[in-house]
Amino acid sequence: MDGKTQGEIVMRGNSVMKGYYKNPEATKKAFLGGFFHSEDIAMQHSNSMMQIADRMKDIIISGGENISSIEVEGAIMAHPAVSLCAVVAKPDDKWGEVPCAFVELLPGKSATETEVIGFVRGKLAGFKTPKRVLFQDLPKTSTGKIQKFELRVIAKTA
Repeated sequence: MDGKTQGEIVMRGNSVMKGYYKNPEATKKAFLGGFFHSEDIAMQHSNSMMQIADRMKDIIISGGENISSIEVEGAIMAHPAVSLCAVVAKPDDKWGEVPCAFVELLPGKSATETEVIGFVRGKLAGFKTPKRVLFQDLPKTSTGKIQKFELRVIAKTA
C-alpha cells in the first residue's frame, strides 16, 4: 500500500461472477487460486484507494522493462495537436516489443511522427518513447471504445 508497487487486482466474494458463459477454460484461468483475476494492474495507496495503471494485455515489455500504454498515451495526449491516441506493442527484433502509437489529430492541426516522438521523449524515459507514430482514425466500438486488438494487427506490419 505504498502507492508505487504495482500488482494485479484480484477479488472474491458473493458479488463476483460465477464464470464465463460456456467457456470453462477461461473461467478456470480467471479464477486461478480461488480469486477472480481482473487482469488490471494497479497501485494501492495508504488510504486503501487503488489507482489502475493498465491492463495486463496492454503492458509493453521492451528489453525486459514494463511500459504502461496508458502512461505513454497520457504523454502523447498532452501534445497540442492530438485529439485522441492509443498505444500498443509492436514486435521488435532487438527489444522484443516497442511502443507504437496511433494518433488522431485535432481538426486543422498537424504534427509529424518525428515531432510527436520528440515531444514524448521530453516527458518520458527514452525506452518508453514510441518508435512509430501512425496517424489515422482509431477503430472504435459502437460505444466509442478504442479497439486495440485491431491496432495490434496493424502494428505488426508497420
